[in-house]
Amino acid sequence: MLHPFGRLFGLGDKTESEEENSNEESYNPDEVMQIPVDLIQPNRYQPRAIFNNEKISELAQTIHTHGMIQPIVLRKLNDSEYELIAGERRWRAVQSLGWETVPAILREMSDSQTASVALIENLQREELTVIEEAVAYAKLLQIHELTQEALAQRLGKSQSTIANKLRLLKLPESVQEAVMDKKITERHARALIAVKDPQLQEQILGEIIEKQWNVKQTEERIARINEPQKKKKKPTLKGVNKDMRIAMNTIRQSLDMVRDTGTDLETDEEDHDDYYQITIKIPKKK
Repeated sequence: MLHPFGRLFGLGDKTESEEENSNEESYNPDEVMQIPVDLIQPNRYQPRAIFNNEKISELAQTIHTHGMIQPIVLRKLNDSEYELIAGERRWRAVQSLGWETVPAILREMSDSQTASVALIENLQREELTVIEEAVAYAKLLQIHELTQEALAQRLGKSQSTIANKLRLLKLPESVQEAVMDKKITERHARALIAVKDPQLQEQILGEIIEKQWNVKQTEERIARINEPQKKKKKPTLKGVNKDMRIAMNTIRQSLDMVRDTGTDLETDEEDHDDYYQITIKIPKKK
């Protein structure tokens, strides 16, 4: 049986080459076959990059106790090899159990159809990380040459949801990996989109992880970076001796170096009759 979203992506339609080959070899879509486990290759279009070993072990125990309730779905690559279309977690589980064969159903599918089924199946299970989900959307857009709006309609989602996920793919790889490793949340990552400099994005990423900022603290940090700095007019130092000018310039340079480390400083300079006054405010860490 096709995935409920299959017909929306034309997965039930055969290409001309498949129509020609269907006379040579066809499979009963309802026939469950026993396929050697070691002849199966993982789906090259699998959007899932992270497999939880603990959950695979739990699934393996369930299969060991109750058997394989739902067969995996394969397509034949050649006379001796098969490729997974759906059911990679089950395939990994039976591998860990040492099974020689696994119940499977064979399908005749093209590369694009295989990719679509793998992507859609995982999207509907809602077990992907937000980055894996974004990658899946990007691949579906490419495979079917769709607009974001058309993809959203086919998946029953809003266009803004698709767009917001896709924006995450523009972030540096280090930020995307942090999301996948659950070091930061999707909302942290979305806040970082407002920072245009990739190096600065990575710097703030380090601060988020090191200081364990919540989303609000992250947004406040980014807002301070993005808001125009209201620079007060500094004293011109005219009419002062050389030593005083050197001292003031040295202090200003030192403060700029501190700012470059990411520390937020508020400074104010005042020119009094008998002295110069520099006020420095350093926010306490939350």
